[in-house]
Amino acid sequence: MNSRILSQGNLGIKRFFALDTRAYEGEALNARTKEMLGLVASTVLRCNDCITYHVIRCVEEGVSDEEFFEAINVALIVGGSITIPHIRKAVEILDECRRKQQTESREKEKRRR
Repeated sequence: MNSRILSQGNLGIKRFFALDTRAYEGEALNARTKEMLGLVASTVLRCNDCITYHVIRCVEEGVSDEEFFEAINVALIVGGSITIPHIRKAVEILDECRRKQQTESREKEKRRR
């Protein structure tokens, strides 16, 4: 969908998308940390699409379950109990990602044999 949006050539949209992309690149804070920050902010803002994106990115960046739940705890403290349904969504997505990782790992192991 991003390609479709960017294909329209709107300079303001292109600049914002570029800014968003650059904000998550590693500098003083690495990409893993920034994705966890994005997850916390998205949870506090209660944006399920954003939560899904950041959970997937956290998994891609190698965030452990322990780190994930520590970040989610920060979101809960900052956002309050209204974030609980969104935390459930985040954990659901995390579980899906972990299952997919396990399946891919098993398939990769089978190919090696």
